[in-house]
Amino acid sequence: MGTRRAWRQMMAVLAVLGAFFALLFYGDNKYQAPPPYGKSGAISLREEDFGRKDPIFLIDGWLLSDGKVRKKPTYIGEFSNLQRGDLLSSPHGRAYYQLDLCYEGEPKIVSVDFPQLSFQYAIFLDGVQLAEGSGNGQVTFLLEEGRHALAVETSSKLGYYSGMYFPPALGTAEAIRQLGDIQMLAYTLAFLLPLVLAAFTLFLWRSGGEVSRWFGLLCCCYAFYMSRYFVFLFSLPAAQYWFLAQGLGLYGLCFCAVQLTVLAGGAAGGRAWRRGRAALLAFPAVLLPLSLLIPALPWAVAAHGRLTDVYYMLVFGGTAYFALGKPWPQGWGSRFTLAGCAVFGEGLLVNLFFSNLFEPIRFFWQFEWCGLFLVLLFGAMMVSRSRHILRENDALTNHLEEQVKKRTQEVTQLLEERKAFFSDMAHDLKAPVFATQSFIKAIRKSGVGVDLELQGYLEQAEAKQWELARRLQGLSAINALDKMEGEWERVSVQGMLSEILAIYREEAKVQAVYFFVEPPEEDVFLKAQPEKLNLLFENLIYNALRVTPCNGSITISAKAVGGKICITVEDTGCGIPKEELPFVFQRFFVGENSKGVGTGLGLYIVNSIVAELGGTIRVQSAVGEGTKFTMELPEDTAGRA
Repeated sequence: MGTRRAWRQMMAVLAVLGAFFALLFYGDNKYQAPPPYGKSGAISLREEDFGRKDPIFLIDGWLLSDGKVRKKPTYIGEFSNLQRGDLLSSPHGRAYYQLDLCYEGEPKIVSVDFPQLSFQYAIFLDGVQLAEGSGNGQVTFLLEEGRHALAVETSSKLGYYSGMYFPPALGTAEAIRQLGDIQMLAYTLAFLLPLVLAAFTLFLWRSGGEVSRWFGLLCCCYAFYMSRYFVFLFSLPAAQYWFLAQGLGLYGLCFCAVQLTVLAGGAAGGRAWRRGRAALLAFPAVLLPLSLLIPALPWAVAAHGRLTDVYYMLVFGGTAYFALGKPWPQGWGSRFTLAGCAVFGEGLLVNLFFSNLFEPIRFFWQFEWCGLFLVLLFGAMMVSRSRHILRENDALTNHLEEQVKKRTQEVTQLLEERKAFFSDMAHDLKAPVFATQSFIKAIRKSGVGVDLELQGYLEQAEAKQWELARRLQGLSAINALDKMEGEWERVSVQGMLSEILAIYREEAKVQAVYFFVEPPEEDVFLKAQPEKLNLLFENLIYNALRVTPCNGSITISAKAVGGKICITVEDTGCGIPKEELPFVFQRFFVGENSKGVGTGLGLYIVNSIVAELGGTIRVQSAVGEGTKFTMELPEDTAGRA
């Protein structure tokens, strides 16, 4: 982003914000409220003055008495403390404010709201004390026709404010209550919204880097700063010292704003930021102790005010420098940071130039509005960043899906080529292998020229030929398994066991072997290819028939356990030696009991089919005690009532 374009965007933001502040100045400003106005210690009121929506703000006409003056005419907000420009006099002490309410009309119940009285106060009407306390004060009384003396006495010892600095509001109890409700709602939202955004940063952007952490800290500082409303509203014990906490929140907010500007502009590692950071940390380190020294050093009030103004200008200058000091990197953060810089800087300047000219009726001070806008802008920046990352993730995901699809197609093609190769190889080798076996048999049968040495060679050649034939048969079996590509179906276990019983019972009877099936009490279902299920049980049952002696038994049982279907195939055959058990599912492994008859692929195929079904298989056996295969397959619960 070029500097000229950045300036145009910043000026546009400043213009919009300036228009907003103009609306605030004329639409939500106690100092721009309509009459009646006080004068010379009195204010004239009529019954119709209480009929309008807003209360009457008692700004003008007060008479101030303290240790130096007596009944001095003043308006509320003219002086922030009792020093009144005299740098050698104390800003603290007792002050007495009096204003006569001259009322014409029917008696009316009214309320007067006194915001943030510094600090202990007592409120009087016609010499009678109506309330006392600290922080905010409010009284309700019956206003009758005639002249009534409203007076406020304050006492302060700490801080840079003293006396009555914020104009009170006079109106009907309903009008004062509605005004308080609006302020309560506004400050509650301004307090909770940044905390919600900070939580969003904490839980969803923990891996988002420094920008996320500083944005979360900015939100927390703003929420902490805005909590002052509740501290004074509820007159919390810490209210007398809250000027320190409020200053700390404000300085933290300023620092976070500059830090985010620096991070978004890519200047975090530069020398200028190292120096600027030291200056931004040095000012609060001086201002906070200086505010505590005000009771002992009266001139510290003016020093604190001037240094605070310099600090604000430094913050604004820092954000402007890091935002516009060099060409901006293209990216999601630039427009939000520039807008934040403009908002924050204008808020600081407005806060300086409109001192004693503005106090909100319902909502916030200009600087508080700017802080809220800053939080919202950086919140929008985080949302924009989130969308940017999601778009990148989508692009990467789509690219990855395309790559996976491409690789899957390549692997599938390779597997198909491999199947075709092994199938062709097994087919082409069968003829020469069996021909060679025939020649060997013919040579042995004729006996011509066959001595003992040649007989040994022929036996070795025949053994190798048999092994080669067994491997070719295995390849044919694997190719046949790969070609089984039937649809997956929902298979009834009871129905499947009934079919197995019907198929193998007669064959077992021929071999004098008892064949039993124990189906589950309630039917259960599994998802499988029926052709492969048939192959699975065919291998297990024929293996069992081969090793089970006459009058032995083979039992197949099934039951449902915890979402699994447990199927066992158990025989009373010769058993498997312990040392062979770890290898029975390996491809081409042939045990001692199967030498010369097995291919070493039956149990390998069984294990492959079980794995394809998403299940497991294990074997238990001992020599002379039979063998038990246990399969656990996932139950298909679809369609179950």
